Amino acid sequence: MIIDFNINPENLKEKLDHFWKLSGEKILKIESEYDTTKGAPVFTVNGKYSTRGWTEWTQGFQYGSAILQFDATGDETFLKIGRENTVSKMALHVSHVGVHDHGFNNISTYGNLHRLMREGKIAQNEWEKNFYELAIKASGAVQANRWSKTKDGGFIYSFNGPHSLFVDTIRSCRALMIAHRLGHYLPGENDVRISLFQRAVDHLISTARYSVFYAEGRDSYDVWGRTAHESVFNPNDGNFRCPNSQQGYTGFSTWTRGLAWAMLGFAEELEFLETLPESEFEGIIGKPELLQIMLKGARATCDFYISNTPTDGIPYWDTGAPGLVNMGDYLNRPADPYNDFEPVDSSAAAIGVQGLLRLGHFLTASGKMEEGNHYLQAGLTVAARLLEKPYLSVDPEHQGILLHSVYHRPNGWDHIPEGYKIPCNESSMWGDYHMREAAIFLQRMIYKDKYYTFF
Repeated sequence: MIIDFNINPENLKEKLDHFWKLSGEKILKIESEYDTTKGAPVFTVNGKYSTRGWTEWTQGFQYGSAILQFDATGDETFLKIGRENTVSKMALHVSHVGVHDHGFNNISTYGNLHRLMREGKIAQNEWEKNFYELAIKASGAVQANRWSKTKDGGFIYSFNGPHSLFVDTIRSCRALMIAHRLGHYLPGENDVRISLFQRAVDHLISTARYSVFYAEGRDSYDVWGRTAHESVFNPNDGNFRCPNSQQGYTGFSTWTRGLAWAMLGFAEELEFLETLPESEFEGIIGKPELLQIMLKGARATCDFYISNTPTDGIPYWDTGAPGLVNMGDYLNRPADPYNDFEPVDSSAAAIGVQGLLRLGHFLTASGKMEEGNHYLQAGLTVAARLLEKPYLSVDPEHQGILLHSVYHRPNGWDHIPEGYKIPCNESSMWGDYHMREAAIFLQRMIYKDKYYTFF
């Protein structure tokens, strides 16, 4: 991609104002039109949200979007939607033992409401705060119990089973981290106290070690910052066996949404870990060592994104997608969501934006001004593109806010509109939510508001 070093956050103010106006209209449209008896909305088909049974991992994005809309605008209509639906519909996600997605569903809802109360944006109420904290504690513990040991640590295993480490699960570590900060732990057999912090740290290290490549000769496809969606282990002895992919093209190419999860996950955990005293790390790993592991992962993945994305900062769904060979020098021109061969994935860009911005902020705050500015400007470049057509959904009949998101290309789940050869013009719950998260981040930058973090 070509980084615009002249853009600044204030340049995006008008686009953000337009975004939030459209965003509110979309949220109200879904709230009034979507049939909740069908399950959580996942992605749009001809502009209308539909469901896709696999695992229930998107409902928190639906109600979390309303909470973020309130955060951005102060309109209590959206606080009511987010708060009431969190209370009435999200409890099942707190106790869901079958998924690796607690950091998605529950931090987007209970976590955001808890954050807003701590920030003073909603009225202080001790019982309500305790309710949110209880949900987060339980969610963190349930997530931490989904545990596989390896030769050198362990990981939260995916819905595929105890052999499977997903790169996107790095964002679920938020649930464990906040629960730990609230004083919680996982009681095990014989009342053993299992540290949520240690399990989160072990998972972060496993992700850095096995899901990310560093051009250090690991295999024939070892490129700085490449990620594998899935890392496969032998559950009998904890040995790593091979990279794999569920939603990407292969284990030896890079599914760009997985890459984006890693970019954001490493960067936001860097921010969190930096705030902890050295004593928190005793018996686990030295704080400086862990920060270096996280920083290396963040730098590598963000560098790969910048180097392997078209000029405008919007990636295709997988860097090794087979149809790309038919598209000529596709990296040296803007992404084309209407081509005949391979879809772009705007949701990867929406997630990756935050990773770039947060890494840039972290490095700048650490005194590395030139390097930090490089990532900050890359994030602003991508954000500016997402906040305009053809990615911003301006059609009042379309329920999504971010167009050209892709869910599962290998399974063929994404809608291909009439007259096109690839999926396009559709939205996803995670893409819409993360675009709103990025917009909150940018808005707070512009207005010098409290820096936005999950914790």
